[in-house]
Order: sequence, then C-alpha cells, then structure tokens
Amino acid sequence: MAPPPSSEAPLTQRLISLASTLQFAWFIGHVTLLLCTFRYGLSYITLNYYSRWSQFSYRTAFVAAAATYGIVVFKAFRAKQKSGKAMGSPVQMIGDENVQYLIMALVWLFTRQTALALLPFAVYSIFHVLTYTRGMLLPTIQPPPPTPAGQKPQSSALSDSIGSFVKNYYDASMSLVAGLEIALWFRILGAAVLMQKTSWIKLIMYTLFLRARISQSTFVQGMLHHIGARGDTLAQRQDMPPALRSGWESFKGVAKQAHDGTDINRYMQGQQPQTAPKKAQ
Repeated sequence: MAPPPSSEAPLTQRLISLASTLQFAWFIGHVTLLLCTFRYGLSYITLNYYSRWSQFSYRTAFVAAAATYGIVVFKAFRAKQKSGKAMGSPVQMIGDENVQYLIMALVWLFTRQTALALLPFAVYSIFHVLTYTRGMLLPTIQPPPPTPAGQKPQSSALSDSIGSFVKNYYDASMSLVAGLEIALWFRILGAAVLMQKTSWIKLIMYTLFLRARISQSTFVQGMLHHIGARGDTLAQRQDMPPALRSGWESFKGVAKQAHDGTDINRYMQGQQPQTAPKKAQ
C-alpha cells in the first residue's frame, strides 16, 4: 500500500491526490460492494429477490467485485512488466487467488442470482475497507503529529480501534469465509440437481475454484478438517445406523480420491517455486 499524501499539503489537495490513485478506485469498489450487499440483503429478507432494486444491487455488487480484483490483477501485471519479469504460463496466472476471485465475480455477474455468493466477497471487503481507512484515509484527513526519532508514530483512537478489530477478528472471519465457500458448493449442487438455469455452468466453474481454494487456503483446509472430524464423531455414535456410517466412510473415500486426482500442485511443479499462500485482495 502506497504511503498517504504529504501532511504538509492542504486538506483539499491531499484528498484530491488520494482520490486520483488507482488504489482509491479499489477502495471505492469495496465500499460499493458492501453497500449493494446491504441493499440486496434488505430485499432478500423481505423476499423481494427479483425486484428491480434487488437485481440492480446484486449485479452492481459483482461489477464492483470484478473491478476491485481486476485492479489488483492489473497492478500485479504492471509491476511485473516494470521489473521485466515474465508473466508465467496460463496455469500459473490462474493459480493466483486474485485471478480466481475475478473469474468467479464475472461468473456470478452473468449467471442467475445466488445470494450466498455475495457473502464471501462482502467479508473480504469489510477488512479491505477497514485496512485502507486506517492506513490511508485517516492519515490523509488528519495526519499524525511529527514523531521524534526512535519513537513509535502516534495514532488516533479510531485507528487503534480499527487495528484491534482487524487483529482480533481476521482469522475467525477468514474461517467464516471458508465455511461459506464450502456451503456455497452444496447450494450450487442442489440447484444443479433441480436443473435450474445456468446451474451446471456454475457448478463446474465453482468446483474448479473451490478445488484451487482447498490447495491454497489454510482456512479452507482447516474448515474441511473440522467438518470431517465432526462427521467422524457423528458416525461413531452408537445410535447411528450402520448404513449411514458406511455411507459416510464411502463419501470420505470418494472425496479423497477426487482431492488427490485433481491436485493442482501436479501442474504447478517445475513451473515456479513453492511460496506461502497469499490472501486474496
């Protein structure tokens, strides 16, 4: 994240300088996504799923999502160009989490409404908005006083509160996102079984996306382990019918075979060094 504008400039000039950056457009995109998600949520609660405002809010939310992730992908592309680094193979490009979320935002944008699909994007946007507000917006509006050498820069009470919230709730929120992304797969599977319009396209695309998330996200991996442990506990209960216990074991076997047979690392090995997973932007 680039530093905020110089504190010596007038407030108006600082705000204009901040608003003229691509990073500010990224911030506005996340704010728009949150506002549209809230508006769509009100329509969903009142069962007006397909009202004009509901559809407008849903589509605009994913336009904003595509714009924000598109900006991150573009900035990464431009940074590699400036440094003279190669862009890599298509497999490597698709292996980037931001590219994956960009693709899924476009899939949700051009297919039938799926309310649950908004929530993971909204959770990410909450933390991006908070981080940008703390790191850029607040210092631009009210720059901190000069800091003596060797001392920690002073921050406002609001900035400290935001930092504390992000620190305390980030991991739990990412686990929530992982749970939502897994639940969303079952939601799409149910729609595909009922032969809803575009459901099979979404199922194929989202299955590929979720498989990549399983490979890259420790939060998704942890959630799957948690679900598996809960399933084992239930299956081992004495009052559980043997048929259900056997079905659970069969399901785990099929899931493991599917996991091993679609391991993306097979295609990534030899093309780039292994690095720690990055969080989506």
